[in-house]
Amino acid sequence: MVDFPSKSPHGLWREAVKIRQEWLEHGLSTQPADRRTTEHCLTAIYARMSRPRPRFAWVDSPEQAISLAGGLPTLDQLYAWTRDPRPRGTPPLASDLAMVSSQLRGALSAGVAHLDPELSPARKGKHNESWPQLPPLKAFEAGVPVGVVLHQGIRTALHRSLAHGFRVPVRSTLAGSGPVPACWYGQQDAAWVAYYDALHRLGLAHYGPDELDHLGHWAALARSCGWWWPGEDVCVVVERPEMVHTEPVPGTWHEEVRLQRGGVRYRDGWHPLMA
Repeated sequence: MVDFPSKSPHGLWREAVKIRQEWLEHGLSTQPADRRTTEHCLTAIYARMSRPRPRFAWVDSPEQAISLAGGLPTLDQLYAWTRDPRPRGTPPLASDLAMVSSQLRGALSAGVAHLDPELSPARKGKHNESWPQLPPLKAFEAGVPVGVVLHQGIRTALHRSLAHGFRVPVRSTLAGSGPVPACWYGQQDAAWVAYYDALHRLGLAHYGPDELDHLGHWAALARSCGWWWPGEDVCVVVERPEMVHTEPVPGTWHEEVRLQRGGVRYRDGWHPLMA
């Protein structure tokens, strides 16, 4: 564990806003994918699961990926491996990947100087109620701990922008023709990556060399590519979109955004939110 730095909560928050904006820009980037970095990082993540380097199949949109990802497990099928009785046979690679990712987050949380709201919901008072969600300056005035404000203002805010505001509506369109195999979201996985990166850069967390290396691979993916479907032999990876237009989410104070109607177009012309 590390001590809190000498900077005031307001000073920490000002730096945190800059880091959040940096990661939001990665999450919404329309630059061509960095294929070399993506393949290097995915190969390293496969190696953590004792898997060899896969063959990489690059496509221009999630719609194109579906035909190549056939046979990969859906989320419901993955959840079956967390319940008893478990399915027979060997767990799919995606199940191992989910476990590896979860273990990383647990290890990163253990390096946070304060009780990490990511894994332990922050509570207050004798009635153990949740801390209120307030604009940052009002939150500090109300005595909300800096760690809670940072979690709300980085992790939760980016998740709302990149998950609820982007990947959920796009995935819902994709699922119109049937269940979508489980995938990871590359640049739109930036919320949790940004949170742990920010805590480290702000001096509120200390991670070991292995955790830093592993986090670095996920961070590089969030800066380098779109969605990806991991299979045993083939990993299907999507280029970043060609066009992204967002709008502010009304009533929020963490600069949260969402896709405009028709606000995303992929490099093959797929325009999922036109309706």
